Amino acid sequence: MTAADELEDFYDKTVTVRTLTGTDSWGDQWETHEDVRCFADETRTLVRDGQGAEVISETTLTAPHEYAGIFTPGSEVVLPSRTAIVIKAAVADPGLLDLPAHVEVNLT
Repeated sequence: MTAADELEDFYDKTVTVRTLTGTDSWGDQWETHEDVRCFADETRTLVRDGQGAEVISETTLTAPHEYAGIFTPGSEVVLPSRTAIVIKAAVADPGLLDLPAHVEVNLT
C-alpha cells in the first residue's frame, strides 16, 4: 500500500465543489466539480482567514491532495446537509516522510 492510498478508506463522503474562478461584469464565475471524495469533521473551530481575521469554521474537510486547486477561498461546497463556503485550504505535504499528502479545507 502506498502512502497515497492510506487515507482512501477515510474518504467516506462525496461533495460537489463550485470553485470560484473569478468575477466579471456578469458576476461571479464558477466551475463545478462533482463527486469529490473527502472526510468531513463537523467540529466547530476558530481559524484565521486569508486576511488574518478570526472566523468560525463549522466543518473541516480532508481530501486527496489532487483536489487542492479547486478549494479556493469563497468557493461553495455542497455537503449532504448544507452548502458551505471555503474559508481557507492548505496542502499537508509530508516532504520526504512516507506519509500521505492531503488537503485540509476549513468551511463556514
